Amino acid sequence: VVQLNTLNWILQRSPVYLAFAMLVIFQPEIRRVLEELGRRHRFTASNHQTAPFIEGMMHAVHRMSEQKIGCLIAVERTHDLTPYETTGVPLNSALSPELLINLFYPRTPLHDGGVIIRNGRIASAACVFPVSHKTDLSKALGTRHRAAIGLSEETDAVVLVVSEETGAMSVAFKGKLRRGLDEERVERLITSILTAPAKPGATTAPGWKWLSRFRRDQPSRAKPVPTGAGSTHGGL
Repeated sequence: VVQLNTLNWILQRSPVYLAFAMLVIFQPEIRRVLEELGRRHRFTASNHQTAPFIEGMMHAVHRMSEQKIGCLIAVERTHDLTPYETTGVPLNSALSPELLINLFYPRTPLHDGGVIIRNGRIASAACVFPVSHKTDLSKALGTRHRAAIGLSEETDAVVLVVSEETGAMSVAFKGKLRRGLDEERVERLITSILTAPAKPGATTAPGWKWLSRFRRDQPSRAKPVPTGAGSTHGGL
């Protein structure tokens, strides 16, 4: 009888303990989903809310294009870019053209890798993005462009690239790269993507699987993919 009472007591309370254990185990995932719901609402805001951030970013990209400063900038949309953000240096800084240019200026500490922009702010710099392994890509594409395509394959982020050799501006979105765009076309394309209504779907990037593989293969903190002068891919 005592054993039955004990078993009955355990069975009555197991759902409570199980629920508590699930909350503890999946706390990071629950927090990310809640944060992403808030971000999704903000990214479907009207054009006048998004325009100032795009204007500042485009001003920096245009100047880097003129000076042939290579850059790689990912703008988060509905997929959480935290897996890639954690490979870089967290900043959470207000976006300004001067700061963006300084981040990518050659031989500065954070110029290698990519910058992640979230909610109009610079979330992180010197981030590692997954390089696309498509076999039909042009051999003229360097590491930056392949990383831009790779991230746009894994997530719904829109990624801007400036070639350090030619100064050409390109945009990667949904696994496709549009190359050699002028400033007006880049800004129009970026604005149309970022102000479009978000489609319902998964809020967590498939990159978690990629990051797990990346960390498993690295004995220490990952270094950004080299994109500076002297790259074997031409630094495009």
